[in-house]
Amino acid sequence: MERTWKPTTAGVLTIIAGGLGICAGSLIVLLAIPLGLGGALTEALSGLDIVGGLLYGFSGIIGMIGAGMIGLGAVAIAGGIYALKRRLWNFALAGAILATICSVPLGVLAIIFVSIGKKEFDQAAK
Repeated sequence: MERTWKPTTAGVLTIIAGGLGICAGSLIVLLAIPLGLGGALTEALSGLDIVGGLLYGFSGIIGMIGAGMIGLGAVAIAGGIYALKRRLWNFALAGAILATICSVPLGVLAIIFVSIGKKEFDQAAK
């Protein structure tokens, strides 16, 4: 069977979306750091435990969201690599689905191209 552009395009789109997810997650984590420091300063300087506690809580939640985005981006990049190699169609599709969370337009196109190119994955696995 001939190799078409569909899995290659899906892999590239998935890797780009995963990279965007990792960048966005890193920026979100970096946003949580000053928020937590603001909570510490508020509590230390003014003695307002409620405001400091809220800032601590928000910084923790924002940090977890950022870490989740980094994880989703990493799995999307791995799925994109499998799409480029035309191996493990299920994992390539999962990577494309997770890429949709990172970047909706790129992820949707990646899902479409991985799904259309499924025959090439089956041929490469034999």
